[in-house]
Amino acid sequence: MIVRTLENCRQTKRRVVAENWESVRMLLKDDNMGFSFHITTIYADTETHIHYQNHLESVFCMSGEGEIEVVGGKTYPIKPGTLYILDQHDEHYLRAYGGDMTMACVFNPPLTGQETHDQNGVYPLMEET
Repeated sequence: MIVRTLENCRQTKRRVVAENWESVRMLLKDDNMGFSFHITTIYADTETHIHYQNHLESVFCMSGEGEIEVVGGKTYPIKPGTLYILDQHDEHYLRAYGGDMTMACVFNPPLTGQETHDQNGVYPLMEET
């Protein structure tokens, strides 16, 4: 059994902070669950370019509002209770409006820890173990 709190994880290297967002990695590859689970906050009135080239991701908005714009595609509003799934390695922009937007995110394959995406928004491919 794994029992962790968000506040305890924030005090460790499981908290990753970038200019427009922060992510607390509650579950990582080393936890042997086959996926990673994160609580991610997109800071108010920012835009973040992301391309999860090597991962599938499910995202559930817990608080705040914003939108996701798929590059070359549609823009979708996000509000509490919205779920979106990136199943095509979709390059996209996330925008938060009026306040921070907090989301629960599941990555498959799992992230290993502190890695963040490169300048093109691409996370590194995780090595098989």
